[in-house]
Amino acid sequence: MKERAERKRLMTLQILKESSEPISSQKIRELLAERGLEISERTVRFHLQALDNLGFTAYKEKKGRYITPKGLLELSRSHVYEKVGFLSSRIDDMTYRMSYNYHTGEGKVLVNVSLVSKAELIKAVKMFLPYMKSAFSTGEMIALFQEGENLGETVIPRGYVGIGTVCSITLNGIMLSSGVPVVSLFGGLLEVVNGKAERFTAIIKYEGTSLDPLEIYIKSGMTNCTGIIEEGSGQVGASFREIPASSREYVVSINEELKKIGMGGIIEIGYPGQSLLGIPVAHERCGVVVAGGLNSVSVAHEGGVELISKALSGLVEFDRLIHYSELMDRAEELVHN
Repeated sequence: MKERAERKRLMTLQILKESSEPISSQKIRELLAERGLEISERTVRFHLQALDNLGFTAYKEKKGRYITPKGLLELSRSHVYEKVGFLSSRIDDMTYRMSYNYHTGEGKVLVNVSLVSKAELIKAVKMFLPYMKSAFSTGEMIALFQEGENLGETVIPRGYVGIGTVCSITLNGIMLSSGVPVVSLFGGLLEVVNGKAERFTAIIKYEGTSLDPLEIYIKSGMTNCTGIIEEGSGQVGASFREIPASSREYVVSINEELKKIGMGGIIEIGYPGQSLLGIPVAHERCGVVVAGGLNSVSVAHEGGVELISKALSGLVEFDRLIHYSELMDRAEELVHN
C-alpha cells in the first residue's frame, strides 16, 4: 500500500513539475489516466492534501495546485538507486547537445539553476557577487529566470527566481566541438590556501552517483566558498577531467580565449603523465581541474539564504547570459516588477 501511494504521489509531483501554471485536481486525474493510472478525483485530492502537508505542493485559490521547491527536491531524490550512473550518462549527453561557438558567441551553453525566493534574491546576489570575480568561478556570465519559465525539466515556481550559473560541463562541450575529447572522472572538494589550489579533500566519482557532487557538498555544509572572498582560502567545489596529452597547448590557448569573453573555469592543467594535485594521470593524458559552477551561489547558502540548486539543469542560448556587473540591476527589476 505504501509503495503504491508513493508511486501515485511521485507521478502527481511529476505532472505538476511539467506544468508552467497551477492545475486542478480534475486535470491532474486526467493526466494521470493518460499515463496509465486510473484513480478517482477524490483519491487525487486525498494525495494532494498529503503532499500539501509535507510542503511538496501548495494551493493557489481558484487556480489549483503547483509544486514547491521542496517538492522539486523530493522528486529529484526519488528512486536514486535506479539512477546510479545517471550523472555520468547525462554529462556525456549534455556535452554532445551543447552548441556554443566561442568564436561567434552564438549557440547554447549548459547552466545550473538555483531557486531563491524573490524576497531573498537581492540579499543572495549581494553575498555571492564578489565571488564571481575569483579564479575559482566558472566565469563572469550569469542568467536570471522568472517564475513560470521552463529550463530543461525545471519550471521556476511561483514567487521564485532561477539563478543560472554556467555549468562546468560547458567546457566539455567547447572542447569536444574543437576536436578535444574530455573524460570527466569525479567531482570533489578542493582546498584552496592563499589563492592557490592545494589538494582534493573529498571526491565522488561521476559513474557511481545520481546526484552532482557539488549539490551534495553544498547541502551538507561542507563548502567554504565565502573564505575565498574574505581570506583567499577555503573549500570549493571542483571537478577532475582528463584530456589527450597532445592537446595540452591547444586547450591552454582555448582557455585564454574563453577568459577574454567572460567564460572559463579551468583552475589547473597538468603535464603529460604527471599527477595533478595528488591525482595520478595516465601516460598519454593530462589532468585538468575545473571550478564547480555552483560555487558562487554556495556563498549565499553559506550565509543562510535558502536555496535549492540543481546542476546540469538545461541548455540556454548564450545571449540569455549577462555579465555579473549587470546582475544587481536585473535582480532589482525582477523583484520590483
